[in-house]
Amino acid sequence: MDSFVTALLISFAVIFVAELGDKSQLMAMTFATRYRPWPVLIGITIATAVVHAVSVGVGYGLGAALPTGWINLVAAIAFLGFGAWTLKGDSLTDAEREKAEKSRGSAILAVSVAFFLAELGDKTMLATITLATTHGWFGTWLGSTIGMVAADALAILVGRWLGKRLPERVIKFGAAALFALFGIWLAVEAIAELSR
Repeated sequence: MDSFVTALLISFAVIFVAELGDKSQLMAMTFATRYRPWPVLIGITIATAVVHAVSVGVGYGLGAALPTGWINLVAAIAFLGFGAWTLKGDSLTDAEREKAEKSRGSAILAVSVAFFLAELGDKTMLATITLATTHGWFGTWLGSTIGMVAADALAILVGRWLGKRLPERVIKFGAAALFALFGIWLAVEAIAELSR
């Protein structure tokens, strides 16, 4: 039970932070201007659950096949990279913005498909794979899914209010610092494991 709770909490925190300012969070805000919030959240949840299930499967498989020390070292490098990626920032392309603004038909279907495609290869997907290499698959899947949906719900409900009061630089540097801390922590664990 302890490992489940640990995986859940770490995955929630990492993915919530990773999603702040991410392009899918920007898509959530855009979809929310066109559709009611609940269908948007349902669509986000469906897409996130599927993408993160695949991510956890890949990460869990890698974790079972590779030695822990090397996994932690690669994960440390990945998290430091995610920190740099966060500092660089993310934005919607004109095509992604247009797709979100002009989608017709079912809001849930439109949001699910758009989010699924946007998340493939995104930093939250890669972070989930990384987390699943060393943590339990179910806790990682559940925590990462809830973390992403919570961050996107935040974007829908209070994103504009926060955007006016909290500078983007503060969010960006805070998220990058958390990724760096996770990266350093994993590097220390990797060095300890490899030096045995």
